Amino acid sequence: MNTTLDQDGHPRVAVITGGAGTIGAALCETLALQGLRVVMLDLDSDRLQSAYQVHTERVGRPCTTVAADISTKRGAFAAIEQVIDIHSKVDILVNNAATKSSSLESFFAPDVDYEESTWGEVMATNLSGAFFMCQAVGRGMIERRKGTIINIASIYGVVGADQRIYNGSQYLGHTISSPAVYAASKAGLLGLTRHLAAAWGPLGIRVNAVTPGGVEGEQNQQFIQNYSSRVPLGRMANVQEVVAAISFLTSASASYINGHNLIVDGGLTTW
Repeated sequence: MNTTLDQDGHPRVAVITGGAGTIGAALCETLALQGLRVVMLDLDSDRLQSAYQVHTERVGRPCTTVAADISTKRGAFAAIEQVIDIHSKVDILVNNAATKSSSLESFFAPDVDYEESTWGEVMATNLSGAFFMCQAVGRGMIERRKGTIINIASIYGVVGADQRIYNGSQYLGHTISSPAVYAASKAGLLGLTRHLAAAWGPLGIRVNAVTPGGVEGEQNQQFIQNYSSRVPLGRMANVQEVVAAISFLTSASASYINGHNLIVDGGLTTW
């Protein structure tokens, strides 16, 4: 069975929010190399252009790019309207977009000092934006009685953060923590996954989540050591290990998987 084509023999179309980020860009590349038509959707137009150029070089052909703010219903629906104008449909939606707000200092502030505006900004993208995107693609999927939605959550939507990991830890030069808003938004995303899986499953739409553990990137060496010591496999994930899980859930091999949270954390949540 050729899983790159829909039931009418047309290439499947996958929309990836946060498509210019580390996980998003790698996922766009993987799905494009499998033969899917990929839409790289991101708020940051400069980062989107850079990711587009890299994607074209690596894949050998361009993808579709859409610069959009999905934190409002209007923005999410406008983005999908652009996609429909180009590709006529959406077969796969991966809600990967997440934000650390417009200020890293505000995002990593102590819980007791957290600003209402920062809380609202993070929730608007991480949780509300995901729901708006589901709404935007949902009607078309329901009409075709076919579709796949994957929400990218986090281990901190499943378990509480071990604060000892953050002793001496930095990210892009900032002292870091794991704020309550991040945990709340990701836990909410898992609730949204279960709700839509139950509501839309009878309509032919599979809704699942992938929950990554820590992915090695811009953290300092102290954080990497602290985090790795908490993981049974003894290390952080690399991007491709997360992408492989997402790619699996888009495939025909996962055709009977619905409402599932696939945890990719090296065993951290087994403690």
